[in-house]
Amino acid sequence: MSRLEALGKNIKKYRKEKHLSQNKLAEMVDLSREHLACIETGKEFISLRKLFLIADTLEVSLVKLIDFD
Repeated sequence: MSRLEALGKNIKKYRKEKHLSQNKLAEMVDLSREHLACIETGKEFISLRKLFLIADTLEVSLVKLIDFD
């Protein structure tokens, strides 16, 4: 699994723990649902700014999002 895929998997995991749909999280961080879906599957890059915003929105540390072990 690539690091992008692992990052996306972590974002998806914490999004689901917060009971947020892709649509809702995308709206909250000003992304399209399609772009968020591609991030969650490791097909698209994400800016650091958006990554920080997602971490803050999901109330999870950035370290947890980038934990690839």
